[in-house]
Amino acid sequence: MVGSNDGPTIPNSLGSVLVLGEALCDLVIEADGSVTSALGGAPYNTARALGRLGVPTEFASPISTDRFGDLLAASLTDAGVDIARATRTEAPTTLAAATLADDGSASYRFYVEGTSILDVVPVEAGDGPVAVMTGGLALALPEIARSIEWVLDSGLPLVLDVNCRPALIDDRSAFLDRVRRFAAGSDLVKVSDEDARWLAGATIPTADAVEQIVDELLALGTRAVVVTAGADPVLVATASGRARVEIPAVEVVDTIGAGDAFDAGVIAYWIRAGADHEALGQLDLLTRAVGAGVAVSAVVCGRRGADPPQLGQLPAELWP
Repeated sequence: MVGSNDGPTIPNSLGSVLVLGEALCDLVIEADGSVTSALGGAPYNTARALGRLGVPTEFASPISTDRFGDLLAASLTDAGVDIARATRTEAPTTLAAATLADDGSASYRFYVEGTSILDVVPVEAGDGPVAVMTGGLALALPEIARSIEWVLDSGLPLVLDVNCRPALIDDRSAFLDRVRRFAAGSDLVKVSDEDARWLAGATIPTADAVEQIVDELLALGTRAVVVTAGADPVLVATASGRARVEIPAVEVVDTIGAGDAFDAGVIAYWIRAGADHEALGQLDLLTRAVGAGVAVSAVVCGRRGADPPQLGQLPAELWP
């Protein structure tokens, strides 16, 4: 075991997580109209958060050679993330305009044509990873989805964050097919309540949409579904039952990267608990993992931008 006296220790034997998906730059537009830049992309944020939580992590998706790309690469490396298989492309960094509302929530517009995100080079699992995490724009953009379909036949546990981006989805039917295909090969699928409503159809009340989508995802064969709903409790659903995890009160600065940090907390707990397919279907263990995800996400909500905590900034009793 390694670690400091001030925080939890890191088991030497932790398996690694392979993260696939977008690395981009957020142009954050504040409620007062001011604009700042921040490194982002949902899988990128999750990879960086995993690295800060002491989980061996590899990010293997395109990163530009431009200035933003250099910053993205450096930030991953600083977090301990392996980027040896992240293709460095001369295409410019993909941009996302994140508009903040008064309550700190963010809405996004993406600028992807001709940018780094589309310069995909398929990778293989290799010998190291014990799990794969993907989602977000990797599902929204068919070029990326095709390049990572191999994970469905890899035999590795797969964590999928649907993270719908309707502004980028030209063909709703094709997108829903991709979601079903990837969900059927996933061990854990996370959606937000907003994702569920969009997937089910905007005319369906949110609560009904959540129930419908959870049932559909479990019927496809995924071991577990987690549904986040802002400050409301997180729903955890498996074939054996359902549970809810409360969200602590937190003074929200903004929500950028909060869902990605949540994913990292859940995965970090699961990795530390033994990292196998069956564990992701155990309601009690997964509920505890979601509790860790909530704690990591709460820290991010209290900070500006996607700034996940270091392992030593979280209580040792949070982890198995």
